Amino acid sequence: MGAQVAAVVVTYNSAQHVDALLDSLPRAFGDVPYTTVVVDNGSTDGTPALLRQRGDCTVVESVNDGYGAGMNRAVRHAPETDAILVLNPDVELDAEAVPRMLRVLRRPGVGIVAPRTREADGNLSPTLRRTPTLARAGGLSFTGVPLLSERIEDPQAYATEHPVDWAVGAIWLVDRECFDTVGGFDESYFLYSEETDFALRARDRGWVTVYAPEAGGMHIGEGSGTSHETHTMKMLNRVRLIRRRRGTGAAWLYYALTLLVELRRGLLGHRASWPTLRALVRPAVRPAVLGASDTVLPR
Repeated sequence: MGAQVAAVVVTYNSAQHVDALLDSLPRAFGDVPYTTVVVDNGSTDGTPALLRQRGDCTVVESVNDGYGAGMNRAVRHAPETDAILVLNPDVELDAEAVPRMLRVLRRPGVGIVAPRTREADGNLSPTLRRTPTLARAGGLSFTGVPLLSERIEDPQAYATEHPVDWAVGAIWLVDRECFDTVGGFDESYFLYSEETDFALRARDRGWVTVYAPEAGGMHIGEGSGTSHETHTMKMLNRVRLIRRRRGTGAAWLYYALTLLVELRRGLLGHRASWPTLRALVRPAVRPAVLGASDTVLPR
């Protein structure tokens, strides 16, 4: 029997984690036939050699042209399947996670299924999110009002299955028709906001994202590293997302609020906020991979 699900992974200096992910897949899939494709985005820590030695995945070596581009490339190298399992390299899946997600994905209109995810210490990882809006630009720490935060912290929201606006894309099971209808990930984001954009565009086309707590996994987080530059990418891509979805006027307001939020964070001791502030007001110092150095407001 051919593969029913294509597991797709993008690695970047992921040698420390990717073995554990791939080792977890047989128990996670159970009786569900699957194939695995790993795209390596130019790792320098020996990840490609490690992957080639395993023999349980197709390895595609690439330049680092972004996470979304890597995911799209992995899907192109995978066989045609009913569903696509999008995985970060620093996750591990629980036994029978995929059959449980598949049961939810097979319902009419469901395009994305996100499982219950825990941190490395076993605590719940709050992966559910609300739609980005101007009111939510500051997050919970800025306003103190849960509804004005993208991130959903309430433990009760993680107790039962329900539709959500979007969820962190570390572990996603995606209907193949949904993926094709949306057109895959928007590669212009390079890193961060690509899963937000995908889920919201899927919703625009009638596809629902469902949180399924009966399926589980662990996400270590920051498996490919973090830096001041990655924080800058997060903030700039959020402004870009708002501009594309809400228009230039809303984006300017979101941009101004982001400046205020980052200034406050910097004054409170968050060092990553200072280079982000510089990049927000000086397009020339922004990460070149974002393609956002020609105008103050990212397109």
